[in-house]
Formats: sequence, C-alpha cells, structure tokens
Amino acid sequence: MEIYLVGGAVRDGLLGRPIGERDWVVTGATPAALEALGFRAVGRDFPVFLHPDTHEEHALARLERKVGPGYRGFTTDFAPTVTLEQDLARRDLTVNAMARAADGRLIDPHGGQADLERRLLRHVSPAFVEDPVRILRVARFAARFAELGFSVAPETMTLMRHMVEAGEVDALVPERVWRELERALGEPQPRAAIEVLRDCGALKVLLPEVDALFGVPQPPQHHPEVDTGEHLLLALQAAAARNAPVTVRFAVLLHDLGKALTPIGEWPRHIAHETRGLAAVEAVCARLRVPQEHRELAALACRFHTTVHRGLELRATTLLELYASCDAFRRPARFKELLEACECDARGRLGRGQEPYPQRARLEAGLAAAAAVTLDETERAGLVGPAIGERLQRKRLAAIEAACPK
Repeated sequence: MEIYLVGGAVRDGLLGRPIGERDWVVTGATPAALEALGFRAVGRDFPVFLHPDTHEEHALARLERKVGPGYRGFTTDFAPTVTLEQDLARRDLTVNAMARAADGRLIDPHGGQADLERRLLRHVSPAFVEDPVRILRVARFAARFAELGFSVAPETMTLMRHMVEAGEVDALVPERVWRELERALGEPQPRAAIEVLRDCGALKVLLPEVDALFGVPQPPQHHPEVDTGEHLLLALQAAAARNAPVTVRFAVLLHDLGKALTPIGEWPRHIAHETRGLAAVEAVCARLRVPQEHRELAALACRFHTTVHRGLELRATTLLELYASCDAFRRPARFKELLEACECDARGRLGRGQEPYPQRARLEAGLAAAAAVTLDETERAGLVGPAIGERLQRKRLAAIEAACPK
C-alpha cells in the first residue's frame, strides 16, 4: 500500500499559496484493508475514508469509464491494481493532476508544473469531454487564479465549446450547477468565471438571462462602460474587492436582468427594468434551486436598487415605505446586504469604482433612528388595534426626518 498527497495541496504548494484541505490517494489497498487500519468509510459513490488521526480524506485510486450522459454517467473501478498514474489521468486539469510521494518526490505525468509556470489551465486528456462539470470547474479555477495571470489554454477552450455544442451541459443537474456557481462567485475574480462560461457558450445554456445582458446598451452619462454585461462584470469585481459575501455577489449578478427585457426601441433607457427583471430572477433561482436567503436578496436588489441609488433625495415617507417593503426592521442584516449590493452596483461603472456612495449612510441612519422608536405607556393610553400602529408610524417618520434632513 502506498499513500500520495494529490490535487490542490500539491498545486498550491508549488504556487506558494496557503494549503487548505489535503487530499490523499491510496494505491494497492482495499476498503477492508483501510478499515482494518482504523480508517472510517464516508464515500457514497466510491471508497473515501477518513484517517483515524488526522481525519483527512483518503480515496482509493480509481478508474472511471463513461457509460451515459452527464456527470453521473460513469462506472468506477477502484481495484488494488489501479495505479497512481491511472488515477491522475482521469483528473480535469494538469495543475490538479500532480502528486507527492511520502519521500517528497513530485509525480507529474501530465506537465502540471510547467503549466503552473506558464499560467495555463489545460485539460489532462481527451477524456475531459466526458464530464460537463469540468467546464464549471475550469470557470471556478479561472476566477481563483486570474489575479495570478492564469488563463484557459486555447485547446481546452475549444474542447469546452465542442462539449456545449454536443449538449453535454444540458445534462447537468441544478444542484451541481448552483454549487459550482456559488463557489466561483466567492473567488477573488468572479468576473473571470462568467467570461469563461460565456466564451465557451455555457453561459447561454446555464444562465441565458445573464448572457442576454451582453450587448445591451445603457445611457453613457450614467454608465460610461455602456454595455450592460460589462457593467455586470465590473459590479461583480467591486463586490469581490469589498470582500462581499456570496449572497451579495449573487444579488449583483442578477440585479439588472430586466435590462435584457427592455424593448429595443427604448434603448439605451431601461424604464421599469426593476420590475421587469423580477420574473427573470425568480426563474433563475427556481431553475437552479437557489437557497432562500440568496433568492430573497437577489429579488430585493433587482426591485429596489434604483430606489436605493436615489437615497439622498427620498422623503421620510418613501424611506419608511422602503424599510417596510424590505422587512428591514425585522431583518436589518439583510437590509445591510441589500445596501452593499447597491453600492457594488454603483461602483461597477467604468472609472467610477472609487466614487463615494453617501446614499448608504443616509439610509442606514434613517433605519437606525426609526428602529429605535418605541411607544411608552402614556403614548399607548386610549389606543387600540390599528391606532397603535399609526402612532408608531408617525413617530418613526419624525425620527427619520430628524436623522435624514434633505
């Protein structure tokens, strides 16, 4: 039995990056042999075991053979005769297909170290085409390593385009698409993931509502970048630069979907794109089975981002209506995320990434003042039912007016 460190830990070690989880491949062993040594089986689709002391994952070396469509259409062979080289050959990218032996020796049969030096994301073999999830993984790694100068190898991009044209991406299950998209959005350069998916044609299949934004013009006085798709990429990068949570980044991704629905005759203006886009936001979230917290924030950002942008001119009554519509008194943390998404949207404009966004401070001040309002016993005296709510509303309006003078 031999045990090798594999995958991301080897890659990141060569790049001088911090190493997170460490994965191991075991050759010349059986499940029974590992369990006899105290390893605990946790794999559902193939044998994966947790080390009895470190609890790190150890997988038996395996071969995979394509027998059907999609990423589930495989049979797996994990016999003791499967070699490390055979296991590495089934991996997606050369930079992920390296191993370290117990003596520290680097095992690199596919030129992964050279591709790290060349800053290339390149597929290991033609078998890449057998698993459409690999397209999403390439996009995610592009988002992770773009800041280091990595790009997708031309031959790999060509291969991914052929996969899209062959309909392989259509076989992806929603949960897997969402999982990879969520991870890609959380990387340092999320715009790179969207660009890779668009370049290979997968964006049009997986997120046609987002793909449709590219080529849609906006008024240059408000959007010097003009193209709505480019604005989206700039806003995503603003979110990443501000280390915004993925909920905010997903809201930014979908906030302008309504602009793709504007009749061409109305371009470059986009009247009512906020309400036009709500159905598209819901369609994306339903199709990908997006978690509720992401779904709710995306809908709020779509509906209210232009209202928030007008935050310096809104009257107290309008501010109170906004807080109520967003359930801000009960969910102030979510309202804060909405403001963050709106600020990223405002900063996602060519040459305007560092401009101040005072609207946020005014809306936060108004909410804090209104939320602090209470009615004491004297003020409640003689009031019943709706009258209590009306008195509270009047006090909240007064508090907002005092905290947010125009």
